[in-house]
Amino acid sequence: MARSSRGEATPGMWRREAGTVVRRAEALPEQAAAPFAVVAGFRVVDVPTEWSSHSHPLHELVWVRGGTLTSRVGDRVFTVVEGHGLWMPAGVVHGGRATAGAEFYDALFAPDRTPFAFGEPKAIAMTPLLESLLTHLSRTDLDAAARARAEAVVFDVLQPSERQFALQLPGDPRIDAIAEALLADPADSRSLEDWARRLGVSDRTVTRAFRQATGLSFAQWRQMLRVHRALTLLAEGFDVMTVSEVLGYAQPSSFIAAFRRVMGTTPGAFFDRAEDAPGHVRNPVSSDQNS
Repeated sequence: MARSSRGEATPGMWRREAGTVVRRAEALPEQAAAPFAVVAGFRVVDVPTEWSSHSHPLHELVWVRGGTLTSRVGDRVFTVVEGHGLWMPAGVVHGGRATAGAEFYDALFAPDRTPFAFGEPKAIAMTPLLESLLTHLSRTDLDAAARARAEAVVFDVLQPSERQFALQLPGDPRIDAIAEALLADPADSRSLEDWARRLGVSDRTVTRAFRQATGLSFAQWRQMLRVHRALTLLAEGFDVMTVSEVLGYAQPSSFIAAFRRVMGTTPGAFFDRAEDAPGHVRNPVSSDQNS
């Protein structure tokens, strides 16, 4: 049986899990990375945890093992799963939510010593080499030369993922109620026509609004939203049948087909690839830094 998803609804995000701890991110000084270009850390999130909206004076890269991280940035929701990370540029306001039991990793990059700049949040391919290098940089016994060599390789291998896990929210008052309802309950099966009648607008208005705001049709956007939610549920250990029921699919095969259309592979193959990735080294160093 799936655990209850009932909890407080927060605008533009999934319904908050019962028992979620909401934390305020501590402000980091601009010199937090000094005298290094990269500072990395690790901790385990014992309970569902949410960080209120905040920004950092440093660039940040976050990734997880054994769970997922969801981040709201403006009108986009990013879902971070194993094998991928999320790059957050310095100064960008964001909030985050991690599932219980997730191994939460982060690395902070000093902007004046980072020889590249992603000007917006991006999904990053967390290759075994990149993870190993950042784990290496979490050590406190590295001399300056060893750290400089490792940091240089990090800058060489850090690359955006081929797939950006971002759900574009409409940000259009004509259809925002639809987006909020589906975020609260992805299984909501009301049709475009049902929504148009409820909102007192024409079917064409809803169709046009979704295309203009998200680049997708209503059906495509709902499918994308459901796959984003599925990533979190599957990472928490729910089986495909349970996830398909929670998301409102009549048959698991329908859910698998939808997942393949969005992600290019089946749920099983997607998560098997993440779990089988070689070179994963658990970082024993705890970090007090916040996402």
